[in-house]
Amino acid sequence: MPCNMDWLRIALNDIALFCCGVSGRKLRPYQVEVARAIADSALYGRGHTFVVMFPRQSGKNELQAQIETYLLVCLSTSRNECEMVKASPTWKPQTINAMRRLERVLNRNMLTHGRWSKESGYVYRFGSARITFLSGSETANVVGATASVLLECDEAQDITTAKWDKDFAPMAASTNATRVFWGTAWTSKTLLAREKRVAEEAQRKDGKRRVFVINGDQVAREVPAYGAFLVDQVAKLGRNHPLVRTQFFSEEIDAEAGMFPTERLKLIQGSHLQAALPEGGKYYALLIDVAGVDENVASGIEELANAGRDNTVATIVEVDLSTLPADQKGAPNYKVMARYVWTGSRHTVLYSILKSLADQWRVSYVVVDATGVGAGLASFLDKALPGKVIPFTFTQKSKSDLGWRFLGVIETGRYQESLDGGKLFYNEAKYCQSSVQEGPGKILRWGVPDGTRHELTGDLVHDDVILSSALCAILDDQEWAMTGAPLVVHRTDPLLEMDREGF
Repeated sequence: MPCNMDWLRIALNDIALFCCGVSGRKLRPYQVEVARAIADSALYGRGHTFVVMFPRQSGKNELQAQIETYLLVCLSTSRNECEMVKASPTWKPQTINAMRRLERVLNRNMLTHGRWSKESGYVYRFGSARITFLSGSETANVVGATASVLLECDEAQDITTAKWDKDFAPMAASTNATRVFWGTAWTSKTLLAREKRVAEEAQRKDGKRRVFVINGDQVAREVPAYGAFLVDQVAKLGRNHPLVRTQFFSEEIDAEAGMFPTERLKLIQGSHLQAALPEGGKYYALLIDVAGVDENVASGIEELANAGRDNTVATIVEVDLSTLPADQKGAPNYKVMARYVWTGSRHTVLYSILKSLADQWRVSYVVVDATGVGAGLASFLDKALPGKVIPFTFTQKSKSDLGWRFLGVIETGRYQESLDGGKLFYNEAKYCQSSVQEGPGKILRWGVPDGTRHELTGDLVHDDVILSSALCAILDDQEWAMTGAPLVVHRTDPLLEMDREGF
């Protein structure tokens, strides 16, 4: 063994020394306290439950592998079999990645290199100690495993409480094994959030720390490169974007809430006025939400569930490139210049109007809802406006992604309604709700609930205007520096004034 026995005994009594001297990995200060607490509880049978919340890309998974290797070595000479179990939300890629990460650490460690073995494809053994990797997905069959020393739940915010309580919690019951719930903050209804509340209560009673919540600023103090990464993420999405709050600042969000609270609506209010004509030298885009289908369906082809929702909405936005840096990297601002609403109009009629509208404003792009019956309208527009039409098909996943992206546009101050317009948007925003589904998909369900009526007029409230506006997020993907010459103003077509907001 390439180290003296006295030093090895010291290293085995402290996981930080072990990782640095034996594995060649120096733990960061915020990792050391976590590692020592978990190792102490596991090795001395204290049966504590820990909750560890780290921001993304801050070393959580590497720390897990180092702790697992340390415990395998320390327990390898035990007279009894020492069992550990680790659950991840999915087999592929999360469980597989966790196993690969452990293998890399085992192979780097001078004590375990070439001496560990693998059983059944998902069990790692070193002497008398073993760790079993399992999937926490709803369909995984995991009953029967035992965790006598340690039971880990990785990405606990993405494993359902029902699955954990039924299949995994009993694994540690007979020995009161140490339990660790690792993850990144998400909603207040997740398994991670529940266990955090329980651990905080135990922590208050005996004063022994069980909850470790690290945020991006703390990581940045240790890793300057992470600080630059964090600044970039905040610039892209905004500090109060739900994904930034949870993934990088370890702040829980409500599982169900209004999509547009007061502070968010304040960011939307612009200082410009609507326009009847495009202005020369500026860029514009047309955003169309087509009536006829329910965007909340999973496949995107079912017929409209809410028969009262039958408006087609077209939103004209000025694409303001003045805020883009010289290298054109980044995304533009979007100013709503006009909005048009048609109720019950046939698509053959709408096609002519929308084509004229696109020509009138000399738009650079047309983003159009191509879901279900909207596919035909999108196809006709694409033939009439080659190279300009971007079809968007609403499914559960694509609508979720659009919602997250639209929030990013808003939170960075890049979407603005006009001073003299916006009434239709604000009317819908007041009733627009959002909820986050359980599981690793982070599916955001958002919109005005079916059957919602205005509190004063009693009229049905829809979300056509908001959906039309949200399509501006798709424009972020375009190379605006390459969109061609500035606009030339043409005569207004009176037909386009029909049903225009504010007319």
